[in-house]
Amino acid sequence: MTAPAGGPGSWSENILEYFLRNNRITTEDGAEIIWYHAANHKAQMNEALKSNAHMIEADVILPSNGSEHAQPVMAHPPETNSDNTLQEWLTEVVKSNKGIKLDFKSLAAVKPSMILLENVKRHLKCPVWINADILPGPNGSNKVVDAKPFIDTVTSFFPDVTFSLGWTTGWHPEKVNEGYSWTMVKEMEYICNELNQPVTFPVRAALVRQSCSQLLWLLKKSNRYSLTIWAGKNDNYSIEDLLYIRDHFNKSQVFYDILEPQNHEFKQAIGQIYSLR
Repeated sequence: MTAPAGGPGSWSENILEYFLRNNRITTEDGAEIIWYHAANHKAQMNEALKSNAHMIEADVILPSNGSEHAQPVMAHPPETNSDNTLQEWLTEVVKSNKGIKLDFKSLAAVKPSMILLENVKRHLKCPVWINADILPGPNGSNKVVDAKPFIDTVTSFFPDVTFSLGWTTGWHPEKVNEGYSWTMVKEMEYICNELNQPVTFPVRAALVRQSCSQLLWLLKKSNRYSLTIWAGKNDNYSIEDLLYIRDHFNKSQVFYDILEPQNHEFKQAIGQIYSLR
């Protein structure tokens, strides 16, 4: 018997409710969630599992060895291989009480990965997020993952999972960087309003301040929606931008998967100091 959608023990359980229930956070505030980003290779995976992170994010690709039956591995392009397969990664992660977010850059890796996830489903009782950039976004040049087959493949295996659906983006220090336009958020809402499961929208920290009206509109469309704010390692944005978002959005609907030192400065500014190690 599977857990009810969004209920305790289901993959679509709200991560704030899950970690509150397990006494890992104290309030329904997305800023309380600690992320470990790019836990791909075995060293990073082991570090993530020992850390006090709540959510472990990792990237899944098919290796470029030309094999027709290649097994998914944990790596972020431009890397094309890894010392860690998805199967090995899942074997270790299911022993923990951490939530997971798997990021897909291509459709080809999705179905073989869902088969491996299906094999551990009865052991994995924490929230599971499945991520892909399905629409072109501000300054984006990367190829999108085709939305319909991606969503259809995932839901054919797991109707009870949280989707993380984003836009391809870019950020350039010497240019004026456009934010998320009305066309972009309306296109995303058109895709997501047909879904039943929770959806979080990963949005780039350096592009959010100028897009607040559009993103507020999007979040108000459903109580299933949230934002996950992330940052590129060379992006230039201010802690004031993050505090502005925090003041204007519901705290239970925004998560912050940002890098150091901004993460520490942000937590300090809102009175939450945690050590990642």
